[in-house]
Amino acid sequence: MRLILASTSPRRREILALLGVPFEVIAPEFDEVSAAHLSIEKEVLDFAVGKAESVAVANPDSIVVGSDTMISLDGRKIGKPTDEADARSILQLLSGKRHRIYTSVAIVDSCGGPGIRTVEAVDVEMRPFKADEIERYLAGGESMDKAGAYSIQGEGRHLITAMRGDYLAAVGMPLKPIADYLMIRGVTSKRRIDEIYQNKAFQNWRTFS
Repeated sequence: MRLILASTSPRRREILALLGVPFEVIAPEFDEVSAAHLSIEKEVLDFAVGKAESVAVANPDSIVVGSDTMISLDGRKIGKPTDEADARSILQLLSGKRHRIYTSVAIVDSCGGPGIRTVEAVDVEMRPFKADEIERYLAGGESMDKAGAYSIQGEGRHLITAMRGDYLAAVGMPLKPIADYLMIRGVTSKRRIDEIYQNKAFQNWRTFS
Protein backbone atom coordinates (compact mmCIF):
# COMPACT_ATOMS: atom_id res chain seq x y z
CA MET A 1 0.00 0.00 0.00
CA ARG A 2 1.24 3.46 -0.89
CA LEU A 3 1.04 6.01 1.91
CA ILE A 4 0.69 9.57 0.65
CA LEU A 5 0.66 12.85 2.55
CA ALA A 6 -1.52 15.38 0.72
CA SER A 7 0.27 18.50 1.89
CA THR A 8 2.86 21.14 1.07
CA SER A 9 3.64 21.70 4.77
CA PRO A 10 7.17 20.85 5.93
CA ARG A 11 5.80 20.54 9.48
CA ARG A 12 3.28 17.85 8.52
CA ARG A 13 5.97 16.02 6.58
CA GLU A 14 8.21 16.01 9.66
CA ILE A 15 5.39 14.82 11.92
CA LEU A 16 4.39 11.90 9.70
CA ALA A 17 8.07 10.94 9.33
CA LEU A 18 8.19 10.31 13.10
CA LEU A 19 6.38 7.02 12.45
CA GLY A 20 9.37 5.71 10.52
CA VAL A 21 7.30 4.36 7.62
CA PRO A 22 7.89 5.28 3.97
CA PHE A 23 5.48 7.75 2.40
CA GLU A 24 5.20 10.09 -0.56
CA VAL A 25 4.28 13.76 -0.53
CA ILE A 26 1.91 15.14 -3.17
CA ALA A 27 0.57 18.69 -3.17
CA PRO A 28 -3.24 18.70 -3.12
CA GLU A 29 -5.18 20.54 -5.78
CA PHE A 30 -7.81 21.99 -3.53
CA ASP A 31 -8.95 25.56 -2.92
CA GLU A 32 -9.68 26.46 0.70
CA VAL A 33 -12.70 28.71 0.53
CA SER A 34 -14.07 29.71 3.91
CA ALA A 35 -17.83 29.68 4.49
CA ALA A 36 -19.24 31.87 7.25
CA HIS A 37 -22.19 29.55 7.93
CA LEU A 38 -20.00 26.53 8.74
CA SER A 39 -18.64 25.83 12.21
CA ILE A 40 -14.87 25.86 12.49
CA GLU A 41 -14.86 22.11 13.26
CA LYS A 42 -16.88 21.37 10.10
CA GLU A 43 -14.83 23.67 7.90
CA VAL A 44 -11.41 22.48 9.05
CA LEU A 45 -12.51 18.87 8.51
CA ASP A 46 -13.96 19.65 5.07
CA PHE A 47 -10.61 21.15 4.07
CA ALA A 48 -8.71 18.04 5.19
CA VAL A 49 -11.14 15.78 3.32
CA GLY A 50 -10.90 17.94 0.21
CA LYS A 51 -7.11 17.81 0.22
CA ALA A 52 -7.01 14.04 0.71
CA GLU A 53 -9.68 13.35 -1.92
CA SER A 54 -7.98 15.61 -4.50
CA VAL A 55 -4.85 13.46 -4.27
CA ALA A 56 -6.61 10.10 -3.87
CA VAL A 57 -8.60 10.47 -7.09
CA ALA A 58 -5.40 10.46 -9.14
CA ASN A 59 -3.61 7.86 -7.00
CA PRO A 60 -5.66 4.65 -6.67
CA ASP A 61 -4.56 1.81 -4.38
CA SER A 62 -3.20 4.24 -1.81
CA ILE A 63 -3.82 5.59 1.69
CA VAL A 64 -3.91 9.38 1.55
CA VAL A 65 -3.61 11.63 4.60
CA GLY A 66 -4.95 15.19 4.53
CA SER A 67 -4.89 17.75 7.31
CA ASP A 68 -5.79 21.36 8.02
CA THR A 69 -5.47 23.83 10.88
CA MET A 70 -7.56 26.82 11.93
CA ILE A 71 -7.77 28.96 15.06
CA SER A 72 -10.85 30.13 16.91
CA LEU A 73 -10.78 33.35 18.92
CA ASP A 74 -14.00 34.70 20.41
CA GLY A 75 -16.00 32.83 17.78
CA ARG A 76 -13.89 34.12 14.89
CA LYS A 77 -12.15 31.75 12.46
CA ILE A 78 -8.50 32.60 11.87
CA GLY A 79 -6.39 30.92 9.21
CA LYS A 80 -3.14 31.90 7.56
CA PRO A 81 -2.50 35.63 7.12
CA THR A 82 -2.86 37.05 3.63
CA ASP A 83 0.03 39.49 4.05
CA GLU A 84 2.21 41.11 6.72
CA ALA A 85 -0.44 43.65 7.66
CA ASP A 86 -2.93 40.83 8.22
CA ALA A 87 -0.36 38.90 10.28
CA ARG A 88 0.20 41.98 12.45
CA SER A 89 -3.55 42.37 12.97
CA ILE A 90 -3.93 38.69 13.93
CA LEU A 91 -1.10 38.85 16.47
CA GLN A 92 -2.62 41.98 17.99
CA LEU A 93 -5.89 40.10 18.42
CA LEU A 94 -4.19 37.11 20.04
CA SER A 95 -2.11 39.13 22.51
CA GLY A 96 -2.99 38.35 26.13
CA LYS A 97 -5.85 36.02 25.19
CA ARG A 98 -6.70 32.34 25.07
CA HIS A 99 -7.52 30.76 21.73
CA ARG A 100 -8.22 27.28 20.48
CA ILE A 101 -6.38 25.50 17.66
CA TYR A 102 -8.42 23.04 15.61
CA THR A 103 -6.46 20.56 13.53
CA SER A 104 -8.19 17.97 11.39
CA VAL A 105 -7.07 14.70 9.86
CA ALA A 106 -8.79 12.89 7.01
CA ILE A 107 -7.59 9.57 5.62
CA VAL A 108 -8.95 8.37 2.29
CA ASP A 109 -8.15 4.68 1.91
CA SER A 110 -8.74 3.16 -1.52
CA CYS A 111 -7.05 -0.09 -0.44
CA GLY A 112 -10.16 -1.38 1.27
CA GLY A 113 -10.05 0.45 4.59
CA PRO A 114 -12.73 2.76 6.00
CA GLY A 115 -10.51 5.82 6.42
CA ILE A 116 -10.97 8.32 9.23
CA ARG A 117 -12.15 11.86 9.81
CA THR A 118 -11.31 13.55 13.10
CA VAL A 119 -10.57 16.94 14.67
CA GLU A 120 -8.26 17.65 17.62
CA ALA A 121 -8.55 20.81 19.73
CA VAL A 122 -5.68 22.47 21.64
CA ASP A 123 -6.04 25.45 23.99
CA VAL A 124 -3.28 28.06 23.91
CA GLU A 125 -2.78 31.07 26.17
CA MET A 126 -0.76 33.99 24.83
CA ARG A 127 1.01 36.48 27.06
CA PRO A 128 0.45 40.17 26.38
CA PHE A 129 3.05 41.47 23.95
CA LYS A 130 3.85 44.96 22.75
CA ALA A 131 3.94 46.42 19.26
CA ASP A 132 7.73 46.30 19.05
CA GLU A 133 7.69 42.59 19.95
CA ILE A 134 5.22 41.95 17.15
CA GLU A 135 7.42 43.83 14.69
CA ARG A 136 10.50 41.83 15.71
CA TYR A 137 8.57 38.60 15.33
CA LEU A 138 7.22 39.58 11.92
CA ALA A 139 10.74 40.44 10.79
CA GLY A 140 11.77 36.84 11.47
CA GLY A 141 9.48 35.61 8.70
CA GLU A 142 7.65 32.86 10.59
CA SER A 143 4.16 34.28 10.30
CA MET A 144 3.14 34.00 6.69
CA ASP A 145 2.36 30.30 6.27
CA LYS A 146 1.01 29.62 9.77
CA ALA A 147 -2.58 29.62 11.00
CA GLY A 148 -2.75 32.39 13.58
CA ALA A 149 0.41 34.01 12.18
CA TYR A 150 2.76 32.32 14.65
CA SER A 151 4.83 29.15 14.89
CA ILE A 152 4.34 27.20 18.11
CA GLN A 153 7.51 25.17 17.47
CA GLY A 154 9.58 28.19 16.43
CA GLU A 155 10.20 31.62 17.92
CA GLY A 156 6.46 32.01 18.38
CA ARG A 157 6.69 29.77 21.43
CA HIS A 158 8.03 32.78 23.34
CA LEU A 159 4.64 34.46 22.90
CA ILE A 160 2.88 31.59 24.71
CA THR A 161 2.38 31.06 28.43
CA ALA A 162 0.51 27.72 28.40
CA MET A 163 -0.79 25.01 26.10
CA ARG A 164 -3.24 22.20 26.84
CA GLY A 165 -3.63 19.39 24.36
CA ASP A 166 -1.64 17.45 21.79
CA TYR A 167 1.53 19.39 20.96
CA LEU A 168 1.75 17.83 17.49
CA ALA A 169 -1.82 18.86 16.73
CA ALA A 170 -0.83 22.42 17.61
CA VAL A 171 2.24 22.19 15.36
CA GLY A 172 0.16 21.03 12.42
CA MET A 173 -1.10 17.43 12.56
CA PRO A 174 -2.11 15.06 15.37
CA LEU A 175 -0.11 11.87 14.94
CA LYS A 176 -1.92 9.44 17.22
CA PRO A 177 -5.14 9.01 15.18
CA ILE A 178 -3.06 8.49 12.05
CA ALA A 179 -0.83 5.96 13.79
CA ASP A 180 -3.83 4.13 15.26
CA TYR A 181 -5.38 3.81 11.81
CA LEU A 182 -2.15 2.69 10.17
CA MET A 183 -1.68 0.13 12.94
CA ILE A 184 -5.10 -1.37 12.14
CA ARG A 185 -4.10 -1.47 8.47
CA GLY A 186 -0.81 -3.21 9.33
CA VAL A 187 1.44 -0.31 8.33
CA THR A 188 2.89 0.54 11.76
CA SER A 189 2.81 -0.70 15.36
CA LYS A 190 1.28 0.64 18.58
CA ARG A 191 4.67 0.40 20.24
CA ARG A 192 6.07 2.96 17.84
CA ILE A 193 3.49 5.65 18.59
CA ASP A 194 3.68 4.99 22.33
CA GLU A 195 7.46 5.47 22.22
CA ILE A 196 7.10 8.74 20.37
CA TYR A 197 4.72 10.24 22.89
CA GLN A 198 6.49 8.83 25.94
CA ASN A 199 9.86 10.12 24.84
CA LYS A 200 8.47 13.40 23.50
CA ALA A 201 11.20 13.19 20.91
CA PHE A 202 10.38 16.30 18.97
CA GLN A 203 11.31 19.94 19.12
CA ASN A 204 10.22 22.07 22.08
CA TRP A 205 7.71 19.66 23.62
CA ARG A 206 9.10 20.42 27.09
CA THR A 207 8.68 24.16 26.54
CA PHE A 208 5.06 23.81 27.65
CA SER A 209 3.37 22.47 30.78
